[in-house]
Amino acid sequence: MTPSVPADHETDAARRPGRWLALAVLALAVLLVAVDATVLGLATPYLSEDLKPSGTQLLWIGDVYSFVIAGLLVSMGGLGDRIGRKKLLLTGATAFGAVSVLNAYATTPEMMIAARALLGVAGATLMPSTLALIRNLFHDPRERSLAIGVWGAMASAGAAVGPVVGGVLLEHFWWGSVFLINLPVMAVLVVVGIRLIPESKNPAPGPWDLPSVALSLIGMIGVVYAIKEAAAHGARPDVFVAAAVGATALLAFVRRQLRLPEPLLDMRLFRHRGFSGAVLADLLTILGLAGLIFFLSQFLQLVQGRSPLEAGLAELPAALGAVGAGLLAGVAARRFSVRSVVSGGLAAVGLALAALTVLDPGTGYPVLGASLLVVGVGAGLAFTVTADVILSSVPKEQAGAASAVSETAYELGAALGIALLGSIVTGVYRDFATPGGVPADVAAAAHESLGGAVEAASALPERSAEALVTAAQYAFVDGLRIAASVGAAVLLVTAVAAWLLLRGQRLEGGREPESRAVHP
Repeated sequence: MTPSVPADHETDAARRPGRWLALAVLALAVLLVAVDATVLGLATPYLSEDLKPSGTQLLWIGDVYSFVIAGLLVSMGGLGDRIGRKKLLLTGATAFGAVSVLNAYATTPEMMIAARALLGVAGATLMPSTLALIRNLFHDPRERSLAIGVWGAMASAGAAVGPVVGGVLLEHFWWGSVFLINLPVMAVLVVVGIRLIPESKNPAPGPWDLPSVALSLIGMIGVVYAIKEAAAHGARPDVFVAAAVGATALLAFVRRQLRLPEPLLDMRLFRHRGFSGAVLADLLTILGLAGLIFFLSQFLQLVQGRSPLEAGLAELPAALGAVGAGLLAGVAARRFSVRSVVSGGLAAVGLALAALTVLDPGTGYPVLGASLLVVGVGAGLAFTVTADVILSSVPKEQAGAASAVSETAYELGAALGIALLGSIVTGVYRDFATPGGVPADVAAAAHESLGGAVEAASALPERSAEALVTAAQYAFVDGLRIAASVGAAVLLVTAVAAWLLLRGQRLEGGREPESRAVHP
């Protein structure tokens, strides 16, 4: 076993000027993983035309990546604490680049779903390592808050940057190019990371418990699958089975962690009100952001007729808002309070989603741009401060596990945002009335997805094609409005909950007395 890095060596490494360049590399990694969660939004019409997935397959292509990451993050965070976070980061970066090629050249919907799942496995090795390494690179609380602000800005903005990157690429290349950009970025991460990122891990780790890994993966995927399918198709037998299996596995995981002397995840953390409140806020902030970005990409292209690049640039305010707010979040939380910044951020996202309940095909860009800017600012504030709270609640030896909790909330929120809000959109969309004179096979293809309707209409006479596309577009917008109202309600309720749960939580001075009490 590789010897652990002495504490004084870690401190010296953390004081080197190169730690900021190391931070830049870590931020690049988290940006890319976040981008990959939404970059497919703009490529969806092209992917639909090429691979011809069903509506359900299209949703799986969109969210299986996040599902797998969410299921494995806790396990990978624990693994990084044990074998070394730098080692896990560089291994994951290499795998991420290699699997990206498989995604780019997928030839069937099934192959694409499998490739996205494998990309999720690789992404799960990256995400907890980045935040845990920041915990060990920056020992000064204020410096660390700024570093987490940079990290949080990249994580929040990644969901919004994805469509911009995708738009630029799709203007000039085929849809697979949105994955090939991962290769040079991961190559830079590996080369620079080897030289600048210091290794860190738990000096006295327990074994990596494989039964816990399996229970975490089965539980997360089972529960999320049940939620997605129930929202899309109602209470079917497979939904009950998946929910039961997932819930049972998660319960067994929790009980096992409480019994193990060295658990993958210290469940006592959740007894801390501030920690639990931060995790909940994390999850639901990203739920609103990811769900909105994913479906607005289709609205801008397939309803309003924008090019991929135009649609990507139209979503840029969300990225700008997230970056600016993320960098200022730590200062704001110290000047005011953690709960005011987090609750305010959640309320901002909720109100922006509420504004979209008046959306129609002719809605002008000022309304859309303002809503996206407010969503980005709110997400940047809430996500960055809660990440700081979560990371400061544990000793640095457990930074990987705590980071994994934060990242699990992020990825689960992204997956649920696409799954729940997407299922609402899909359910409403599929019920639209087919105009007269449209053949049954064309109507069936049109009801699978909006992209399918646009493609199917190309084979019809001009008048019939226009009627079919118009009916499909209005049905899609109806679903988007309902999904926005649901998302707004969830975020506003969460803002109130965060105000109560984060009472007394502060950032200044490092770990709080409450946080230390979690580890007697």
